[in-house]
Amino acid sequence: MAELGARLAAVLRAGDLVVLTGPLGAGKTTMTRGLGAALGARGQVSSPTFVLARTHPTTAGPDLVHVDAYRLSDPLELDDLDLDWDAAIVVVEWGRGFVDGISDSVLDVEIIRATGADSVAPDEDADPDDVPDEPRRVVVTATGPRWADTTL
Repeated sequence: MAELGARLAAVLRAGDLVVLTGPLGAGKTTMTRGLGAALGARGQVSSPTFVLARTHPTTAGPDLVHVDAYRLSDPLELDDLDLDWDAAIVVVEWGRGFVDGISDSVLDVEIIRATGADSVAPDEDADPDDVPDEPRRVVVTATGPRWADTTL
């Protein structure tokens, strides 16, 4: 997931809105950490369950704003955060339904993690460093004029 974030960093610019969707533990924050690392973000990109929004200045130019909509009860509360939507790359975890109308262009990233019988069960005796990452399926949907001529 960090590698996917780094790859997305190459196409993102100020004013871009990225919405991350997926179950707990799917890799939303890990993807954002990879994005932040590739942009040269200052400060640790931490799990947003501890903050609602954090701005990370970057060496790449635009700030990276990492937002958690999970604890918001109403989309109007997102507006109360007074984020700089136009000058930053804004990544909103759990943002589906909360960012409607904020931007004409949205990069929606849905992370699907195997669960139950479909998940990979590691061998109990395996070295934790040798256990492969659990596979994810990622669906990226780019909508709006910003993404009309961009290949992901």
